[in-house]
Amino acid sequence: MIRGGDIGKGTVLLIKNAPYLVVEREFVSPGKGTAFARVKMKNLKDGSVLTQTIKTPDTVEDAQVETRDCQYQYDDGENYVFMDSLSFETVNVPESLNKNLKYYLKEGQIYSIVIWEENPIDVKVPQKMIFTVAQSENYIRGDTVSGTTKPVVTDTGLTVRVPLFIKQDEKILVNTETNEYVERVNS
Repeated sequence: MIRGGDIGKGTVLLIKNAPYLVVEREFVSPGKGTAFARVKMKNLKDGSVLTQTIKTPDTVEDAQVETRDCQYQYDDGENYVFMDSLSFETVNVPESLNKNLKYYLKEGQIYSIVIWEENPIDVKVPQKMIFTVAQSENYIRGDTVSGTTKPVVTDTGLTVRVPLFIKQDEKILVNTETNEYVERVNS
């Protein structure tokens, strides 16, 4: 059990027999009455979002989850296949868990897999990742209106809007939470 005042971003709570990941937490201390936390949570099984207000002294059941560092191997068509870095066991994460995950998985890279009741329920992707531009349209010199962007496709198939000066085969840093271009990476 965890007190309402101790809930933070990244905490996994058990609500209605389902694990919920706290994605936002706002602490409110009104002039009168008990302080409370307003939390926005994502269901790790079906992806639904729930917003709830929890008073500071109240307790909520926290889900007993385990996090394992695993190396991404390949996609077999139904599962993303990982190898546990410690035990070298295979961990299969169903594609149905997150269809867009394929855009962030790179062979050989280490990811944290969240496991609840012996089943993988989430794969933590780094907040910023480096991608190589696989497809890019060229722009005409002089076509440099401030803030103009173009779509490019990365080596994993992710489409990102980037400034016009980005060319094919260049490396770019992308914010994985918003899919927005951050900067060009010089290798």
